[in-house]
Amino acid sequence: QVQLVESGGGLVQPGGSLRLSCAASARIFSINAMGWYRQAPGKERELVAATSRDGSTAYADSVQGRFTIARDNAKNMVYLQMDSLKPEDTAVYYCNFKAKFRSWSEENDYWGQGTQVTVSP
Repeated sequence: QVQLVESGGGLVQPGGSLRLSCAASARIFSINAMGWYRQAPGKERELVAATSRDGSTAYADSVQGRFTIARDNAKNMVYLQMDSLKPEDTAVYYCNFKAKFRSWSEENDYWGQGTQVTVSP
């Protein structure tokens, strides 16, 4: 079974930057989409950014122009560069792979355990 492990969260002041990383614990046969989601207290989990196999990207309106998603297919990793952070960006951030673990596997959703990002003076 594959696990995703996030790192890079923490406490940062408004206007600051953080870079999140997400790595798979084992080699994956094929990864279709990679994405970052977040969930703030009392709110539903929402998509922040996603990148597809062809490298195209999509962002939530609230982070467009401030966040950048990037993937490293050779390393089975995805990153989220977060700049100009705002207090409303405070949430637990989760990475997600839509992937086939083995050639004979069906595509499944894989999730990380989450990493806390807190933006506060």
